[in-house]
Amino acid sequence: MNTTVTVTGMTCGHCVSSVREEISGIPGVTAVNVDLASGRVDIDSDTPIEQTAIAHAVDEAGYQLAS
Repeated sequence: MNTTVTVTGMTCGHCVSSVREEISGIPGVTAVNVDLASGRVDIDSDTPIEQTAIAHAVDEAGYQLAS
């Protein structure tokens, strides 16, 4: 399954790493690709991932999902 979200507030490679690490910790996630310039985050998973789980992981990294 593939899910795409947009994260706001990222400004550097450390931001990308933080978001990737937190989202990778969600059960079922197999890959996370983050594009710093656009804020686009592509998430591959074995099962559907709840939007609330993604939002929580992004919040834990210190950023927000775009509304």
